[in-house]
Amino acid sequence: MTSAMTTWLAALAAMLALATIAWAIATLKRNAGIVDIFWSLFLLAGAGVHAVAAPALTSRAMLVLAIVGVWSLRLAAYLAARNWGAEEDRRYRAIRERNSPGFAGKSLYLVFGLQALLAWVVSAPLGAAIGSAAPVGPLDTLGAALAVFGIAYETLADAQLARFKSQPANAGAVMDRGLWRYSRHPNYFGEFCVWWGLYAIALGTGAWWTVVSPALMSMLLLKVSGVVLLEKDIGMRRPAYRHYVARTNAFFPGPPRQA
Repeated sequence: MTSAMTTWLAALAAMLALATIAWAIATLKRNAGIVDIFWSLFLLAGAGVHAVAAPALTSRAMLVLAIVGVWSLRLAAYLAARNWGAEEDRRYRAIRERNSPGFAGKSLYLVFGLQALLAWVVSAPLGAAIGSAAPVGPLDTLGAALAVFGIAYETLADAQLARFKSQPANAGAVMDRGLWRYSRHPNYFGEFCVWWGLYAIALGTGAWWTVVSPALMSMLLLKVSGVVLLEKDIGMRRPAYRHYVARTNAFFPGPPRQA
């Protein structure tokens, strides 16, 4: 087995170990939604393994570690502050209902193990970039700029939403201000930019095959756990949201339409 393969497997082991810790906490709290808080930390753990295994930390490796560190800790802290102590998200309640009885044990692989495995696949550009000795080039600059833009964009979107929800007068209202005026999921668009930016950095090392990472993230955000799942029945639960959908792009920002 090559040293590179050993490092990749070690990264997976670190993510699975962290997922097991998250599962233990979630089982005690009876809230599988805690996995969302740990998602970004899985990727940070994987990046850390690659950094430790690298012969030397190049300027590219330091850049990627800085981007992933800021992205991961910011997102985990935001989700922890928003969700810690809250009821289990309806998405996970539905999974619990479909897999009961015995969900506590099943969730170790259905929720936490699966999330760790997905994070391992998504981490492909991180390992490729951190372990490469290729010279820094234009793609690194482009990728870093896109990733930083994505972090800033999703941070601003999350802050605007949190401020909106904190005001009692907005109870039950639809957030359609700030970045949310131009797309219904600006936080997801920010995530999209982060992972295509990190891919551009990896591409600069010749690791074209890591395109599986942003492609998978894009599919998850657009078709699986993101836009489609969140909006599956929101129009029935919140009629005002239907008008928001009629005038606002789902994902990519654009000017509002006439409803």
